[in-house]
Amino acid sequence: MDYDLAVIGSGWAGFNAALRAKAYGLKVALIEKQHLGGTCLNRGCIPTKALLQSAKIYSLTKKSKIFGIETTNPQINFSEIQARKNKIIQQLQKGMEFMLGGIDFLNAEARILSRDTIEMGQKKLNTKFILIATGSKPLGLKDIKFDGKKIISSNEILDLKEIPNSLLIIGGGVIGCEFASLFSALGCLVSIVELTPQLLPGTDKEIAKKLEAIFRKKGIKVATTTDAKNLDLAHYNLVLLCIGRTPVTEGLGPEELDIKLEKGRIIVDEYLKTNIPNIYAAGDCASSIMLAHFAAYQGYIAAENIAQPSHLKKLNDSNIPNCIFTDPEIGSVGLTEEEAKNKNIDIRINKFDFLGSGMARILDETEGFIKIISDKKTDEILGASIIGPRATELIAILTVAIQSRLLVTRVRDTILAHPTLSEGIISALKEGHGL
Repeated sequence: MDYDLAVIGSGWAGFNAALRAKAYGLKVALIEKQHLGGTCLNRGCIPTKALLQSAKIYSLTKKSKIFGIETTNPQINFSEIQARKNKIIQQLQKGMEFMLGGIDFLNAEARILSRDTIEMGQKKLNTKFILIATGSKPLGLKDIKFDGKKIISSNEILDLKEIPNSLLIIGGGVIGCEFASLFSALGCLVSIVELTPQLLPGTDKEIAKKLEAIFRKKGIKVATTTDAKNLDLAHYNLVLLCIGRTPVTEGLGPEELDIKLEKGRIIVDEYLKTNIPNIYAAGDCASSIMLAHFAAYQGYIAAENIAQPSHLKKLNDSNIPNCIFTDPEIGSVGLTEEEAKNKNIDIRINKFDFLGSGMARILDETEGFIKIISDKKTDEILGASIIGPRATELIAILTVAIQSRLLVTRVRDTILAHPTLSEGIISALKEGHGL
């Protein structure tokens, strides 16, 4: 079998790369040892958010009386929640299968034998280019190891048969905070510990502090600056260890080929090319920014560079939105207040509290605020952080603004509909709101 491009891994990076390469007329093989869609579809973004939506509906049902709706004793059917999650995955997978028309999807484990040969069991294929997009997996601890029963990863927790009475979450990053929000809403006693001084390390400190306060109000026990190895795990029914993820490259063959690695991560240049000219890498296995939408973008760029070597495109890793699906949601893009100050930029901070939003009151979701960072000298918007209702959608507006290098005045003078949550962005930027 001869191909122009063989893509190893069908997650968001590999899948999008394969589609883009096909659009350029390349003969493409997409190789996947497990399930089409990779981590995002099967063990990450999609199943997690499906479960979170069920938790959200349960929370809304419990307070339906506020909206004038009488309900009697709402109950959780966890098996049905899981069944809905699985159905969504299957539906999206079928859609992806349909989109792969014209691409050879090979369900097998791949090993790179040489620069142009890939082995899959007893079969081999020849290819002009290789794109490695093997993703990442949960990172463990030396002193606390996964056993798949009591101490589990973000993979196993998605397939629980029942809600635990108590859950300890080790790691207060994005994954830990999302699962804390989920299981707390479903009635579990949740404790979350984080080694650093704040939840969501790297996030705007004010946003992290607000989330911690909301968590405590919901009954979630939060302990920062805490080393989990000093805790007695016997006090908890279940322990979720989620301190980060690590690239998946072992068994693939990069060591024999002398593909350069750094702490397991494949090193690529600004065009996503490895040190071997015809081998590229994209997504979590080659990036310190492990986000599905960034992985998709990398796959797209890599495929374009393979298809059009005379018109290479550089990777742009600035202004990537980060969305956290806690309750309330968090969205951020660009520089945080702390990052801007570390760069010695004289900044202006504009804020708007959702207490002042008519739509937030209609939704009965007034916790949180919009925070926008701009350069006092140039008036350019540099960053934004939002905690509150629909923050993961609202951040899109500010992502476009920052990517387009818009000035505060340009965004402020835009007319947005009323009553909406988005008009809070305009309110934040109005005169008198800056700090």
